[in-house]
Amino acid sequence: MTVLETAKARLLVVDDEEGVRTFLADALVEAGNSVAQAADGEAALALLAKMSFHVVLTDLRMPTVDGMALLHTIRRDYPDTEVIVLTAHGSIENAVEAMKQGAFDYLEKPISSPTALRLTVGRALERHRLRAREEINGVGGDPPLGYGAPAMVAVEQSLRKVAATNATVLLLGESGAGKELAARAIHRWSPRAAGPFVAVNCAALSPELLESELFGHEKGSFTGAHARQRGRIELAEGGTFFLDEVGELAPGLQAKLLRILQEKRFERVGGRQTVEADVRWIAATNRNLVEMQQRGSFREDLYHRLAVFPVRLPSLRERREDIGPLADALLARIAAGLGKPRLHLSDDARRALSAAAWPGNVRELANVLERSAILADGIQITGDDLALLPDFVGDEPEASAQTVSELERGAIERALAATGGNRRRAAARLGIGLRTLYDKLKRYGLG
Repeated sequence: MTVLETAKARLLVVDDEEGVRTFLADALVEAGNSVAQAADGEAALALLAKMSFHVVLTDLRMPTVDGMALLHTIRRDYPDTEVIVLTAHGSIENAVEAMKQGAFDYLEKPISSPTALRLTVGRALERHRLRAREEINGVGGDPPLGYGAPAMVAVEQSLRKVAATNATVLLLGESGAGKELAARAIHRWSPRAAGPFVAVNCAALSPELLESELFGHEKGSFTGAHARQRGRIELAEGGTFFLDEVGELAPGLQAKLLRILQEKRFERVGGRQTVEADVRWIAATNRNLVEMQQRGSFREDLYHRLAVFPVRLPSLRERREDIGPLADALLARIAAGLGKPRLHLSDDARRALSAAAWPGNVRELANVLERSAILADGIQITGDDLALLPDFVGDEPEASAQTVSELERGAIERALAATGGNRRRAAARLGIGLRTLYDKLKRYGLG
């Protein structure tokens, strides 16, 4: 089910002849679409600045801003919008040129058949849907949220239920626990799946840059603003907006976010024109927003707007049953990215991974596996490969610091044996520097 199947398609008809506009609009409204009208390209651009459209039908010959200029602007500023041009009989060359410039198709005037009109618009909507789907799949390859651990089974059931609604979701949990993966899953399972998924990390930018990134800006609104720029919220129209690290929002931006959540509209930086925002909101944080409210650093009203449906994601150590299968899925992706054959985990590597503390959760697991994949000589990740990672230490007896040291010593001994005692080649084989190897030889009494 797609967004175009669960909500009215938004169309814009642009023509300076009122009779033509009315005929086209009526025929498309009868087919269940939402249709706006504009008498020329200038009026069309004003509407496009306020809300997004799936398809624009525009005459080519119009006063002020003509259809070709309108097409160029749409292709540049609103690339997700499909354009169908309307051309008079005998001006097919202009329509063909418009298609070369990015128009989806053309219709020859006078248009007497509502059926032909609806078919052409339907094909344009289908292309819009497919392009959106390809964009989603381009992110692709996300592993499942969980692999049977009871803690994740309960979370996934909750996320699937809320995904079918338009409720705002607040994802809570430690850093690296998979909050963005959960947000993408909500989007993928929702009626908005064919729309865009747009994510912004509030901790990654200064408040000034973040404001422009979120809301966009008008030309000349600040030094360096040489042209109008649409914000990320605007680009998420019809889809899902993921606001990561929401606890890092500055007070001024908290107020602006509260307004858009309440009124579903906003203004760009330096602008006065109100822009509609048809997006589904998901926020995430690893901070305690309730404590932040008590300290006065996070607005209570904003918290309640965001926490309509709060979900806490368990840490990796709370679902150890998932570590092995999750590691297999991550390792398959890592191997493909490194151009290696499919890698496997040895039994001792599995035991070490399952016992580790994982304060960085899934993100830390992925990092450890990637570094291990680089060290691995064959198709198997062994305990030796893990032992060579200085920050990898388990918190259970079978992966204690002593055991890791023993694994590391064994790996060094085998590397020296394989290279006939050549320490430089052994260091290269182990993927460590020569000085580091000398330090380890001294530590283990192998010098």
